[in-house]
Amino acid sequence: GDQSELITGCDEDDHGLAKTKGKNWGIFICWLLGNGCLFGFNGMVTIEDYYVYLFPNYHPTRMITLVYQPFVLTTTALFAYHEAKINTRMRNLAGYMLFFLSSFGVIVLDVASSGRGGIAPFVGLCLIAAAFGVADGHVQGGMTGDLSLMCPEFIQSFFAGIAASGAITSALRFLTKAIFENSRDGLRKGAMMFSSIACFFELLCVILYAFVFPKLPIVKFYRTKAASEGSLTVTADLAAGGIKSQPENPLDEEDQAFAERLSNRQLLNQNMDYALDVFMIYVLTLSIFPGFLAEDTGTHSLGSWYALVLIATFNVSDLIGRYMPLIEQIKLTSRKWLLIAVVARFLFVPAFYFTVKYCDEGWVIMLTSFLGLSNGHLTVCVITEAPRGYKGPEQNALGNMLVFFLLAGIFCGVVLDWMWLIGKGW
Repeated sequence: GDQSELITGCDEDDHGLAKTKGKNWGIFICWLLGNGCLFGFNGMVTIEDYYVYLFPNYHPTRMITLVYQPFVLTTTALFAYHEAKINTRMRNLAGYMLFFLSSFGVIVLDVASSGRGGIAPFVGLCLIAAAFGVADGHVQGGMTGDLSLMCPEFIQSFFAGIAASGAITSALRFLTKAIFENSRDGLRKGAMMFSSIACFFELLCVILYAFVFPKLPIVKFYRTKAASEGSLTVTADLAAGGIKSQPENPLDEEDQAFAERLSNRQLLNQNMDYALDVFMIYVLTLSIFPGFLAEDTGTHSLGSWYALVLIATFNVSDLIGRYMPLIEQIKLTSRKWLLIAVVARFLFVPAFYFTVKYCDEGWVIMLTSFLGLSNGHLTVCVITEAPRGYKGPEQNALGNMLVFFLLAGIFCGVVLDWMWLIGKGW
């Protein structure tokens, strides 16, 4: 276009092939990158039995989540506000590197404290949770905005990967707990083995995003298309894929791109219902999961396995729910029906209250599965429908805004969970 000369190294006739070549690999890598977005933090939540053993008086499951949320929300808000001028590649790489370092920090902290409790190791654990929050603030909004420029299957796979991280961490925790349950210091050995796996996986995500994903033909195609529509956030990504962008006048290009795209305020006004959808989805979910499910379900025949079973049930159901929109017949696309479905989920609050109080664990497990299914299904429906009809820069901005509202909902849900705890007398 007039804004820049894109040297793609291929003829116009190759664009149809480029639009689909590497799509399956792209979907798989997006799934892995979604896993990496929460794998480390989910690992900290999933080994809650170890942390409850080390810090029985500090409510570690709730405290880790509470510390994590302000950092992820603040970081996401800053990036969402300055989204149009941010180097998306460096943002995401910095986030995945911080995920890796934080996961490694969990191991270092445990070794340094020799697996003992106390206030100092707990403060260190909270600092690591804060680092995970900063990393998530880099990656989740950055990747959502980046993938909003591309085919819907990529962003669906990314959010499915986020849910899969919970399911995989739960499965691995079951495995490590079973392996070391009868051994001396078994809880600690299982937790450290689990943390080592998380550390390796975060390093894999760094390598995939830095060297593999940008070279896929389909990714090059969509990023080139976004650049031609005025997106200024993909320049480094294009360079990593071997495509050079040569603007005639960078200042004129930036001014023209801002003039042509809708402002953040205009985008928000046009999509306020979608923003409220993701906000309310996660207010409800995080007011119940994981704190309430981990600590407020009483004593049952499953013993110490009960909290792990409930968390695993939610994670697996959430993962299944994020693949349900691939079935067109049950995918919600109507803005009105999406809002109705989101509001209807608040019936889970009285349902959980009465089920925990009057029913056995089987009913609680079933209700938890419905909570996860609805969470995953509605999240993907909103995130994939909202960017339709917009140009590249607007899709990126809208993706960042929706993630901000999603994380704001999570933060409010965590606060409500703490209010419940305080109301019970701590």
